[in-house]
Amino acid sequence: MPSAKSGPSEASLPPRAQPLPGPRGLENLSRVRQLFEDPATALDGLCETYGPICGLRLGPARIAVIGDPELLHAMFAMPADSFRWSHKFNMVGVRFVVGRRSMIVSDGADHHRRRGSVQSAFTRRRLNTWIPMIVDRADRAIGELIREIETSAAKTGETEIDLSPVIQRLILGVTLHAFFGEDLAARADEIGVMYGRMQKFIEAAAVKQLPHPIPFSARSRVRSDRHAVDEIIDAEIAKRRAHPTGDPFDILEAIVIDGALSDPEIRDQVKTLIGAGYDTTSAALAWMLWCATLASGVWSRIRAEADVVLGEPDGCSDVADHATLARLEFTQRVVHESLRLHPAGLVGARAAGTDVRLGDYTIRKGTLIVWSPHLAGRDPGAWADPLRFDPDRFVDLTPQQKVISDQAWVPFGRGPHMCIGFALAQMELTLILARIAQRLDLTPTSSEVPRPIGMVVNRPIGGAPFTVAASGR
Repeated sequence: MPSAKSGPSEASLPPRAQPLPGPRGLENLSRVRQLFEDPATALDGLCETYGPICGLRLGPARIAVIGDPELLHAMFAMPADSFRWSHKFNMVGVRFVVGRRSMIVSDGADHHRRRGSVQSAFTRRRLNTWIPMIVDRADRAIGELIREIETSAAKTGETEIDLSPVIQRLILGVTLHAFFGEDLAARADEIGVMYGRMQKFIEAAAVKQLPHPIPFSARSRVRSDRHAVDEIIDAEIAKRRAHPTGDPFDILEAIVIDGALSDPEIRDQVKTLIGAGYDTTSAALAWMLWCATLASGVWSRIRAEADVVLGEPDGCSDVADHATLARLEFTQRVVHESLRLHPAGLVGARAAGTDVRLGDYTIRKGTLIVWSPHLAGRDPGAWADPLRFDPDRFVDLTPQQKVISDQAWVPFGRGPHMCIGFALAQMELTLILARIAQRLDLTPTSSEVPRPIGMVVNRPIGGAPFTVAASGR
């Protein structure tokens, strides 16, 4: 019989945490290098060999790679102060580009205040007012593309074009128009060049992002681009402070009037939103074009639905509203399914701010947690035939299947650090995809979906080359 002073019985103790499985020695070095150079292959290989959670080492730094949907669900449910986003991996390139006051590199009260001010500007009512603008800008971009293709065909007979730059200009134009209005959206090409260089810098090897005073380098060029973007945003902030329009749908004016943020804080949030919104959304749309044109019957179903919901392709975009968006049910499922297989980022990152218990594992304080929507979206325990593109897999789910799919579908993350622009992104993707399907016949230049490239932004390697023609209806 145990004494009164004895501790709890063995059965009442929580099970001891298991060490994270993972490679050691030279294999570890090889896997880490591959993770930064070819993240999709690295993630798939780690999951196949060690399972959906594993550990890596980068010198003294510990890395935990997590793709298990149940563990991710548990992680997203934890208090925000269990993690840090101002970790050293964000301090090198990301903070240099977006600014030290950006909510994506902020923790605690600063993050709560900065995100809260921006979140209040992203009301559903404000988002819905942008629907006609999105359709109108899509129509203009498609019209310009058709004229370009017809001119090219007349001169050279060529109708093949990489749609990635077209998509990027369109999405950036929508983003700038939403934040600043029509005038600044006209500078999309100029601003896109600067953001393109900044994005390339963030994607470069970490050693190339280290601070240095060397002139005429990639870092110095990005610094100049950043200052130029800062000046543009600062001028728009000053304009709204001096001459507020009272427009309830002006998102920048809403943040300025809110008064919770200083002008430098507003600038860093806007800079973050523009960069993250346009680059990730345009990459996601490129993946959707590949998936929808290669899957049998999908393109024609999107077109048929758009014809019913949006009306004639040359009709008035002003008729599009939130009810229109809701009726694009199949197109929304295509967007959902494409984001499952091809999330805008293959991984997200946060540092453990304390020892974190996930399932049978304890992740030690300071560990960089690399969580992967790519792995969760392909988890065979959550998805039947996970590599097959099937927009109808979301139809008629049982309550249990709905719970499982919700846990495993995390392209925008979850919790207090979830992507703040997720609703705008899904709205843009649905409307633009529907309009492109109405007005263009696209023939992919390959019979297979390309391999992904990029860790910060997941893009199809080689872009989005298609043979393009007006639908001819």
